[in-house]
Amino acid sequence: MDAVSSKESGNNGLTPANHPCFNDDARHTYARVHLPVAPRCNMQCNYCDRNFSCVNESRPGVACTLLSPRQALDYVRRLMDATPNLSVVGIAGPGDPFANPEETMETLRLVRDAFPGLLLCVATNGLDLLPYVAELAGLHVSHVTLTVNAVDPAVSSGIYAWMRHANRRYTGTAAAELLWENQRHAIRALKEHGVLVKINTILIPGVNDQHIPDVARTVTELGTDILNIMPLYPTNGTVFGSLEEPSAALVGQARRQAEQFLPQMSHCSRCRADAAGLLGTAPTPEQFALLRSVAQTGAGTAEPAGCAAQKCGSGVCGDEAGEAAAA
Repeated sequence: MDAVSSKESGNNGLTPANHPCFNDDARHTYARVHLPVAPRCNMQCNYCDRNFSCVNESRPGVACTLLSPRQALDYVRRLMDATPNLSVVGIAGPGDPFANPEETMETLRLVRDAFPGLLLCVATNGLDLLPYVAELAGLHVSHVTLTVNAVDPAVSSGIYAWMRHANRRYTGTAAAELLWENQRHAIRALKEHGVLVKINTILIPGVNDQHIPDVARTVTELGTDILNIMPLYPTNGTVFGSLEEPSAALVGQARRQAEQFLPQMSHCSRCRADAAGLLGTAPTPEQFALLRSVAQTGAGTAEPAGCAAQKCGSGVCGDEAGEAAAA
């Protein structure tokens, strides 16, 4: 069944059901774009390594460049000319949108003002989301995704190296408790404002694979609309980089357990932070060229230094090192 209804969103004929991530039927017809305006992150996940000038990998946390809010608006304008089926503009990194709240909210304001007919969405870890829920709803951001890997601090404390919230650093159980407290309040607030909520849960063998039903049940009780169980993508240089990617059988079992509680997304393509086009299609050299061309115009964001480690082996990666760069 469809995860979202076809009720009118007031966006020139587009409805929430036109979001390709929330509705499997829409992914063959409607395109989306992620705007890479949010480089900083407020936590270090043990599976994540952000890269800011990478064209060689296809996973969350990577982009070929960064954009300022006004560059992002220019990019959407150019994409609209070439992609008439574009329905969704999203912000998903390459850090966390709300570790970059000024850039994120300004981008959403600019796009909403210029393109009232497009759907808007954000994807976040939820740590710093709550203060922005009301404005997101006011901008008619119709879809928000939160990554919730556990609802038990005993489990999630093994997934995150550190978090930073309100100018304070957290680790271990204290970080895990803070994260879930903020996530659950944000989910409730989003639902109170009528926003569709998707939860992404990274299935990590030996860490949270037995905890998935608890996640599904708990987020359902909070009003979540759809759950996306994603297999771990082992990334070189991370704590979980040596783990094996979960098998299709293990992922399928977790989804069957979870679907007792809420609808499942099973067509996720683990998009880059600069993804554009139909879900599941790889970015083209022309798209990268357009994105970099826009990034070189006007006042933009400072381009991070190249990746000295060249972890993906491409020789074109950009990487920031350690916690200091996340501030």
